[in-house]
Amino acid sequence: MSSTKTKQKHPATWIPTAYFAMGLPFVAIAQASVLMFKSFEVSDSLIAFWTSLIMLPWTLKPLWSPILEMFKTKKHFVVATQLVTGITFALVAISLPLEHFFSYSIALLAIVAFSGATHDIATDGVYLSVLSGKLQAKYIGWQGASYNIAKILTAGALVYLAGILEKHFGVLHAWMAVMLTYALIMISLALYHIRMLPSGGTASSEVQSLNEGFKTLWDVIRTFFQKKHIGWFIAFIIVYRFAEGFAVKIAPLFFKAAISEGGLGLSTSDIGLIYGVFGSGAFVLGSILAGYFIAARGLKKSLFTLVCVFNIQFVVYALLAIYRPTNLYLIGSAVVVEYFVYGFGFVGLMLFMMQQVAPGKYKMAHYAFATGIMNLGFMFPGMLSGFMSDWLGYKLFFICVLVAIIPALFAAKFVPFIHNDNPDIE
Repeated sequence: MSSTKTKQKHPATWIPTAYFAMGLPFVAIAQASVLMFKSFEVSDSLIAFWTSLIMLPWTLKPLWSPILEMFKTKKHFVVATQLVTGITFALVAISLPLEHFFSYSIALLAIVAFSGATHDIATDGVYLSVLSGKLQAKYIGWQGASYNIAKILTAGALVYLAGILEKHFGVLHAWMAVMLTYALIMISLALYHIRMLPSGGTASSEVQSLNEGFKTLWDVIRTFFQKKHIGWFIAFIIVYRFAEGFAVKIAPLFFKAAISEGGLGLSTSDIGLIYGVFGSGAFVLGSILAGYFIAARGLKKSLFTLVCVFNIQFVVYALLAIYRPTNLYLIGSAVVVEYFVYGFGFVGLMLFMMQQVAPGKYKMAHYAFATGIMNLGFMFPGMLSGFMSDWLGYKLFFICVLVAIIPALFAAKFVPFIHNDNPDIE
């Protein structure tokens, strides 16, 4: 009776909150923690090294994703990891006044990263298990929008709030308040999902020994790389966000750099307002419209259009670097375009991985493999981007990023489809 009732939960009651919870810890570590440690006057080299290193669980998560296939329900892992993440954020806040706060907080954020990566696997598992192919296409936009609302709140509004609190209460109390806010949000979401989240199905097998667990892991890996056209799929996943990998680390530095250095010379508050106010609505609108666009046409017919739209953002960056406008409203308008096309195009990759790469015996684990590959393809150009921008300057750098678009356009035109993507056929 209860399981039937759970299955009847409307997707709109849990998809936005579950994917918001997915976005918060990732963005808190990738962006907000960097600014926090900078406020505490930790050296740039330490910040860059350690905040990059502790992000590894999001790339390595396929290695333990089979475990989630074998034990408990997917809902169990979603709720448990949200609680762990919330409690650990509270411990980060408590660690900040301590003498060796950096070591303690990095260790705790590493726990958040592992918990967050595990949460991603389980949440995607619920999404894939509960929704039909048609509903997956319909709600993919809501999924992406919710994830990025978390990004806007976590690295936008709350970081902007931290900047205000720093002036009135000092750096320590400002960032303690932000970390405690993260904790409160995650714990509240866990309590909400105890009631509202579907189970996502039961364990796929009964594990009787550690040896059987390793056999299952090997079977997951083997069957993933035995998929038809897997070489094409991996190449497509890597090149889809290749240009973004170069641009994403440099864009905020370009916005903040002095005009004499080739940047736009914006203040931190200006950047927060532009991305938080102008960008947020555009991204959400783009993500949602893309979901309905794909649901109406099917992914195969939509994919090349989605890739083209996705890469318009890099044309925007190049134009900003060439002309370097000083009018805040003009820059804000450019950010609106950038966020809209990013939101519209990004959902194409997520749905492709769900509908073409993930299907099979280990749907959740194989989707985790695909997202891990996506993160690797995104991470490596990001690691090189700083050296390239220093060498080329912002103007030439963003022009060169346009060249990195070409592989994605080529791949989108020719990547094969092996599963039916007709929105009218489930």
